[in-house]
Amino acid sequence: MVFYFPHRHLLGIKGLSEQDITYILDKADAAVQISRQREKKTTTLRGLTQINLFFEASTRTQSSFELAGKRLGADVMNMSVSNSSVKKGETLIDTAMTLNAMRPDVLVVRHSSAGAVALLAQKVACSVVNAGDGQHEHPTQALLDALTIRRAKGRLSGITVAICGDISHSRVARSNIILLNQMGARVRVVAPPTLLPTGIADMSVEVFHDMKEGLKGADVVMMLRLQKERMSGAFVPSMREYFRFWGLDAEKLKAAKEDALVMHPGPMNRGVEIASEVADGPQSVIEQQVEMGVAVRMAVMETLLVSQNQGPRSE
Repeated sequence: MVFYFPHRHLLGIKGLSEQDITYILDKADAAVQISRQREKKTTTLRGLTQINLFFEASTRTQSSFELAGKRLGADVMNMSVSNSSVKKGETLIDTAMTLNAMRPDVLVVRHSSAGAVALLAQKVACSVVNAGDGQHEHPTQALLDALTIRRAKGRLSGITVAICGDISHSRVARSNIILLNQMGARVRVVAPPTLLPTGIADMSVEVFHDMKEGLKGADVVMMLRLQKERMSGAFVPSMREYFRFWGLDAEKLKAAKEDALVMHPGPMNRGVEIASEVADGPQSVIEQQVEMGVAVRMAVMETLLVSQNQGPRSE
């Protein structure tokens, strides 16, 4: 049976079926091989235009999307919002209308406000990919994390993943929780009470406040960046105290399975969320996550711009 990806945009993991997610991950697996070839450029998106519109700075994500688009043969433009008319008072809707008039085929958007990317998607004729909106979602990060896990463990269903750290301010955590639950994984969150959002227990996760308890028997330990720029007030006593209780070091990691993967979406605060000996250790797949990021973003854009034109789709 032929599968058609039914969505015009990728605004979040919420709304994707298990089949949708598997389809993207399978395409990304193939894209990994393209990226490892000497000749990396294809003609899949030749003649199509990709605009990266980042209202928040993110060197890693933006460069990953740019490389993905170029490897697929698209014409890629990075729009520097800090130097644009948005800074002069232009609204998000004005920006959307201006970009729409340029007739791009896909917009990759990062914004500091939750829901801003979905609003923009309503105003343009092309596909839109959410590269992170406020504390809402970061779908391609969850997909690349899933691909990294699946390639290392062979599956997602039935594995135990401990997501640790600043859950409250993390769009990465939210997207990962939704995706992992959808794919049949067992999800735990480990954090001090001050860094857990209200209603976390309703997201089908097990909640722990102690690292060793939360990591016990885990297949994957996913650390999160302490997002100080999103905090107003004292959420943790000090960086030293935070690392002592909730930072991942070799001693705490012993509670997880011997072959547990260590992950981090980056950028890392070494000595705050994670010790260098662990980040650079044999269980770390942090570099693989970066490689999978390009592959997943290639798969997402190919899916939205090529696969969707072969069958029916929805908004």
